Amino acid sequence: MSAQHPLFPGNAPEVEAAFQAAPEEMVAEILDGELHTFPRPGRPHTRTASRLGVSLGGPFDLGSGGPGGWVILDEPELHLGPRPDKVVPDLAGWRRERMPDAVGSEDAPAHYDVAPDWVCEVISTRTERVDRGKKMRIYRREGVGQAWLINPVAQTLEVYRLDDGRWYLLDTYEGDAVVRAEPFEAIELPLADLWAR
Repeated sequence: MSAQHPLFPGNAPEVEAAFQAAPEEMVAEILDGELHTFPRPGRPHTRTASRLGVSLGGPFDLGSGGPGGWVILDEPELHLGPRPDKVVPDLAGWRRERMPDAVGSEDAPAHYDVAPDWVCEVISTRTERVDRGKKMRIYRREGVGQAWLINPVAQTLEVYRLDDGRWYLLDTYEGDAVVRAEPFEAIELPLADLWAR
C-alpha cells in the first residue's frame, strides 16, 4: 500500500497524480480511492443533459416561469467525503440557502465540497455500472436527497429519493411522458424535449 500524501490524506499520491494528469478529453473521477476515466460523453448523452439543464435552469435557477430557489450546475466537480471522492455528475442542484454564492471569490477552488441536494446522471453503456454503483453509494453516503438516472437511448427517467439512508425508486418514466418529478414537481417536464434531435 502506498504512503499517503499530507495534502491528500485519503487518496494515494499516484491516484491523485493520475487524476491531475488526465487528458482534457476525458472525464476523470476518484471513486472509493480508485481513478476512473471515461471518454467525453457521446452526442445523445450531451444533448439530453444540455436540454435538461435548460428545462430546469430557467424555472428553478433563474426563477423564470417557476419558483426559483435553486443553483443548478452542469458537470460540477464535487469533492465529497474524507478521501475525498472526486465526482462529476452530469447535473447537480443545491437549494439556494445551502449555496448562497455559487460563484465564490476569484481565488475560490474550481470544485465544490458541499454535497448537492439533487444529482442527475445520464447513463450510457460505458458509465452505467459506475453511475448505478459507486456513484450512487457516494451520493447516499453524503446525504444527497434526490437522484435522477436518465437513459437517452432507452428514453427513460428513473427518479430516486433518499430516505433513512436508503435509495427508493419513486417512479420510472419513459418515452414522451409529461412528468412532475421530485424535487422539481412544480413544473411539468415533457420528456420528449430531452430526446429531441
